[in-house]
Amino acid sequence: METAATILLVIVSIALIVVVVLQSGRSAGLSGAITGGAEQLFGKQKARGMEAVLSRMTVILAALFFLLAIAVAYFI
Repeated sequence: METAATILLVIVSIALIVVVVLQSGRSAGLSGAITGGAEQLFGKQKARGMEAVLSRMTVILAALFFLLAIAVAYFI
């Protein structure tokens, strides 16, 4: 079980890296990082198409990564 969880963790981590690298930058600089989240929260810049798919995949893969990392740490 430990080996399977470790292999799955490696696969998920590589997929997460690929998905994050494929995403385009939202805005440049620190000010864009602060205001970008607020704009997205209130719906000014809704993601559409491939950006929406990549965004959802990032959230799913990140949650799966954390769960698998906890599972691997528990088995060791």
